[in-house]
Amino acid sequence: MWTVRRTMERHCVFVTIFVLILHLVQAQNQTGFISVDCGLSPPESPYNAPQTGLTYTSDTGLINTGKTGRIAKDFEPFVDKPALTMRYFPDGIRNCYNLNVTRDTNYLIKATFVYGNYDGLNVDPNFDLYLGPNLWTTVSSNDTTEEIIHVTKFNSLQICLVKTGISIPFINVLELRPLKKNVYATQSGSLKYLFRMYVSNSSRRIR
Repeated sequence: MWTVRRTMERHCVFVTIFVLILHLVQAQNQTGFISVDCGLSPPESPYNAPQTGLTYTSDTGLINTGKTGRIAKDFEPFVDKPALTMRYFPDGIRNCYNLNVTRDTNYLIKATFVYGNYDGLNVDPNFDLYLGPNLWTTVSSNDTTEEIIHVTKFNSLQICLVKTGISIPFINVLELRPLKKNVYATQSGSLKYLFRMYVSNSSRRIR
């Protein structure tokens, strides 16, 4: 009985240590990652997202325009922490984020938009998203994530929100992930996301 108990205790200790190590590896292995919680107050930055362990920072310093907001409380239980806040742009036609990146790097770029009736107006969004001078996509959904793979030509990159009608552009999360050069290689231009299939029985969140 004593031997079984000691074995179980050792097993529990091993599992605990393994989980802690796994958490630390997930939290620290973020070389080259850019994870921006748009609209986050600087005193709350940085933080580790509970769902992924990724470190998110405020967009202060990346853009000088816009106002900060937060989705309505009714929507909060259904939204991950990084998307709870947002930056919206009631003034001007074109508002741009200026990001420091590594030249000649293949990046997966993700932009998340969760309207969440932050302004209480229930107005469907409709505005354009630009990658540098080129149109990336038109945002016309209340809850969407747009993805594109892009090879940087310079050490800086602009991502711009452009007003095209009566709705006010906004953004909740901006993320860049460096990829290996042989992944989704393209001779020129960028690759826009079409669909993704995850062939696994695991329920673990993908970063």
